[in-house]
Amino acid sequence: MERLAAFKARGIDVACMAVNDAFVMDAWAKTQNVPEGLRMLADGNGHLARALGLELDATAFGMGLRCKRFALYAEDGVVKQLHIEAPGEFKVSAADYVLEHLPD
Repeated sequence: MERLAAFKARGIDVACMAVNDAFVMDAWAKTQNVPEGLRMLADGNGHLARALGLELDATAFGMGLRCKRFALYAEDGVVKQLHIEAPGEFKVSAADYVLEHLPD
């Protein structure tokens, strides 16, 4: 959220996607004070996660199908960069990392 203006300055729309329903995403946005312009996308059945090959089976933890943490940069619907985190990490999907690696 802190880097949203930096993405907007480059003409990039930003979205947060999670394998949750729209009601959970809306509640999460409200409790986290998500700013206007940051889209919260619900992938309730995990269809996008599966289509991207990023599904994560967390049934052993009582969470069912989830999605790996990732950052995706696309232009005109074409994926140009996909940064997938190693389990338990938050490095390559962080806003600063993505901003540093965007094409000029």
